[in-house]
Amino acid sequence: MAAADQKPHVSAVHPRSYQDESYLHGFLGTVGDLQKDGAFQDVVLEVEGRRFPCHRLVLSAASPYFRAMFTSDMAESRQKTVVLQGLDAGMFWEILSYIYSGTLHVSLDKVQPLYQAADLLQLDYVRDTCSSYMAMNVERSTCVDQYKFADVFSIDIVRKACLQLIHRNFVEVASSDEFCSLSVNQLTEIISHDELDVEEETTVYGVVLRWVQHSKEDRLHHLPSILPHIRFNLLTSDDKAAILEHPLVTEYPGSSDYIRNAVQNGNPNQNPRVGLTMEMALLFSTEPGSNEILFMNPQEGKYISCSYNPEGLPDSSAMTVTTDNNIYILETKELENENQLSLYNRYNHAKNLWENEAMSSVCKWPGKFKPNNPLVEVNGILYHIAGVRNMYWLQMRKYNWHTNQWQDCAELRLDDTDRYSAVLPCGAQLYFLTREALHCYDPREDKWSKRTAPWVIYEVDTAVVMGTEIFCTDCEFTQTMVYDTESDCWQKLPGWESLHVDESDIDLCLIFFALENQLHVLLSYNNEFEDVYRVYVYDRSADTWRDLKATLPNKSYAMYGSHPVARISLPYLNGE
Repeated sequence: MAAADQKPHVSAVHPRSYQDESYLHGFLGTVGDLQKDGAFQDVVLEVEGRRFPCHRLVLSAASPYFRAMFTSDMAESRQKTVVLQGLDAGMFWEILSYIYSGTLHVSLDKVQPLYQAADLLQLDYVRDTCSSYMAMNVERSTCVDQYKFADVFSIDIVRKACLQLIHRNFVEVASSDEFCSLSVNQLTEIISHDELDVEEETTVYGVVLRWVQHSKEDRLHHLPSILPHIRFNLLTSDDKAAILEHPLVTEYPGSSDYIRNAVQNGNPNQNPRVGLTMEMALLFSTEPGSNEILFMNPQEGKYISCSYNPEGLPDSSAMTVTTDNNIYILETKELENENQLSLYNRYNHAKNLWENEAMSSVCKWPGKFKPNNPLVEVNGILYHIAGVRNMYWLQMRKYNWHTNQWQDCAELRLDDTDRYSAVLPCGAQLYFLTREALHCYDPREDKWSKRTAPWVIYEVDTAVVMGTEIFCTDCEFTQTMVYDTESDCWQKLPGWESLHVDESDIDLCLIFFALENQLHVLLSYNNEFEDVYRVYVYDRSADTWRDLKATLPNKSYAMYGSHPVARISLPYLNGE
């Protein structure tokens, strides 16, 4: 055959792309050094009289705001000194520090002005980080101020966190001076929610009255838009009579007609509040044929058992409680060669029942791998650990509520020694804890990164998130650790040896859960005659565990999910 007729040899080796992580970090470090040394700086930014020499190229690469400024026909693109308005000099220094180092320092006293600066300069990472930080650090003393700030900037994650805290502590929060500074729209948003934790509707009316009287002349005309959100149909005739005799009605004839009409007629379709809630841990009965859940709060001595329709409460360990206090159970069906996610069941707090909501799409994956805690939520998105492909690739999917579809996430490469332990949502990230490693998933970048592993624990048996920390222990409760997600550091905690338990640990089973911002552990074992349950709470100041003397029924229970705790409406739970 002629040489011209011969087919060229095609290599079986496929081309690949390689990324040099050390180069990326080294490049950023070099840029930071150039800034410190004052080398090659070609523009000076002036903020509140302070001068900041910088590099146009670096600023343009980091911020669309600066890119538009330096690449357009704006006068600033030609100026050696650019004056920036609407910025705090101290916050701009923090922003520059982030741009040149990639490290962001956030604290409660500067998070709001830092967010404002990032919003102006269009720095998405800084803005999102500040949002997550504010949402994770909402406190009763500052929640009204944080809510107003989040409302102005439309930060939904912070608004939701603030509203939850205000609803749960309504009486205390509404008595503050800051509450009276709310706008009429903010006030009506708060009092219109079912989750308002009040014993009587007269409390809500009293709060509205106080808000109006804070600036009576300016606010009286808002009453027609506020009163429909008060559930006057829940008031007794005596309560209504007392309201109509109030000076606000009798002394101001102009307002008396619509107040009288609202009080007497009301809205008959308004439901009672789902308030009077209590944080409770959910224990599912494991006895054959049982569809019972035990709701418990050992510190308050509350143990309430409820049975449900078996079609509404499937046998599944895929459960999660979201930041919105929604409880979901994901039912899995095992077919011949695959598993399917077919529907989810949501707990209806107002009706104390489980409702089926069909999914139009099905999530499939190969194999039979089903972790104990596969369903979690991060920023309103449900994530499910689907399984492990070829023993080395962890597959995870997220559910899109708008499209009703499951979507693939970035796969995680596992080592030979990796064994599943727990998947935990913390802030805006998701953490996957194995025997040998700790992996962090960032939903914003759809990317996994490796963190410091719990070097003391051979194999993690149970773990839970509380605030910005992850608590975990081994199956024998002898090695207990706490991980700070912000500092990437681990610390040892006391375990079983501090409990002084005399009983034999036959079939010992334990699970961590966070209740009322305190770490708890549920211990269960069999003493040859019955299942025994004991609940301990960790006293951080004394660095020891305290027995809560829990009085659980003599039945078999199990806890599912990485966060088996929700705020439950006691009146509805008790059938009132």
